[in-house]
Amino acid sequence: MTTPAVHKPKLGISACLLGAEVRFNGGHKESQLCTRALTEYFEFVPACPEVAIGMGIPREPIRLVGDAQHPQALGSVNRELNVTQALADYGVQMATELDDISGYIFMQKSPSCGLERVKVYRENGAPVDGGGRGIYAQAFCARHPNLPVEEDGRLNDPVLRENFITRVFAYAAWHQLLNAGLTRRSLTEFHSRYKYQLMANNPVQYKALGKLLGTMGRSDPNDIATQYFSDLMSALKKCATRRTHTNVLQHLTGYLKQTIDAADKQEIQQLITQYHQGIVPLIVPLTLLKHHFRQHPDPYVALQVYMQPHPENLSLRNAL
Repeated sequence: MTTPAVHKPKLGISACLLGAEVRFNGGHKESQLCTRALTEYFEFVPACPEVAIGMGIPREPIRLVGDAQHPQALGSVNRELNVTQALADYGVQMATELDDISGYIFMQKSPSCGLERVKVYRENGAPVDGGGRGIYAQAFCARHPNLPVEEDGRLNDPVLRENFITRVFAYAAWHQLLNAGLTRRSLTEFHSRYKYQLMANNPVQYKALGKLLGTMGRSDPNDIATQYFSDLMSALKKCATRRTHTNVLQHLTGYLKQTIDAADKQEIQQLITQYHQGIVPLIVPLTLLKHHFRQHPDPYVALQVYMQPHPENLSLRNAL
């Protein structure tokens, strides 16, 4: 199964996750997932906002203080140290410079880079319930609302990891489509390729996107492209479940009903049932389906992103 080739996507990443000794204490937080498993398939663009704005190594740690929605980044010892605006400005700067990335992996819990549940303290020192978002991450993400972003710790979850990387390749494929020049036909074909991936992630949104394309008519596809892409990335952000994957596997099996015998059909159904029950991972029924589609190719199935949404050697579906 092959889908249109996507160049090696660029990912922004917190520099400490690549092993750079840029943390406040002069250490790093190397992520072996990033430095060993992902580095072959992505071009990383590292950044450390705290170093970039002139804070030294080592340095006084900062923390978020005040309103969780609009906290200040202050020195944990010297409260006169306020780097809020500097971090926000650097976030805006990097959002402009990194206009060709397809995703970003942020350092969790960081007052500059954390995406969620970063500790925020009241003026009296008590923590705010729920926490907030790092200053740099907030400024950066506000300017790239559709960009796939994730924290390093959450990528240890196989479902979240597979979802994030699926979105990264979708983001890269979309921008490749735009760079080639968007046409009504290319937009329709792009949506067609994502049919079963969208059915796995968000069946309701798949139908809504189809209706949106139906409004295009003979008008300029660029008129709906921004809305389509925003809705697409939102739909893909919802993690697929065993139930929705099972539904897609059953749909795909339908393309084989005229070409394989009863015994093969029974074997496929048995594996799909075992997957649905949590006995085997997704890769098991999917591998058998791919085997049959190699024997009995179907041009529509061959174009489906769902069959291989990311490099096979990443083995992301082995743990789903």
